[in-house]
Amino acid sequence: MRRIAKSPDRNTFQMERYIKRREEEGKLPSPEYLELFKTFSQRKTEQEADPEWQQDNLEYDLRSNQWICDKVKASDAYAQNLYAAMCNQDWQRLDVMPILRDQRWSCSWRHAGGIVADMCESGDYIDWYCSGIGGGDEPDVYDGAPDLARKNYVPEGTVTEEIEADLKRLGWKPVEEVE
Repeated sequence: MRRIAKSPDRNTFQMERYIKRREEEGKLPSPEYLELFKTFSQRKTEQEADPEWQQDNLEYDLRSNQWICDKVKASDAYAQNLYAAMCNQDWQRLDVMPILRDQRWSCSWRHAGGIVADMCESGDYIDWYCSGIGGGDEPDVYDGAPDLARKNYVPEGTVTEEIEADLKRLGWKPVEEVE
């Protein structure tokens, strides 16, 4: 089995915010609620070991591939561009059966942020979530958010040429919607 990159901080943001809210209210956190967070993480770890989950799963292919994880760790811009490419975009494995069956892979913006955090092996989804919001319909064009353009961040749903080429190398292509 290939190693799957994972952030030790993944799935901690919501629990930490819950604990902080309870402290601010002068109350103790509910042990049952804290157990729910632990149970979710355990189920996710078990799911990731399941060969069926790994099959035709872009998340698995990204998190278990060393060269692309290394690219994510080396560049925040690349990591953000990968996050953006997973948002509002369906992906399809470049293989006969997934194409014939029109099988697609997609995820929520929050989940995309978590995948990138796992690939970085640090942080949580919130570090990437909504990182491309800044206005403008084109990459690097951000009205009122020049810092995002300087970072080479792109809006959610944007698939840069580099990301498209790298995911094609992994065996995936973006699915173009027919209007």
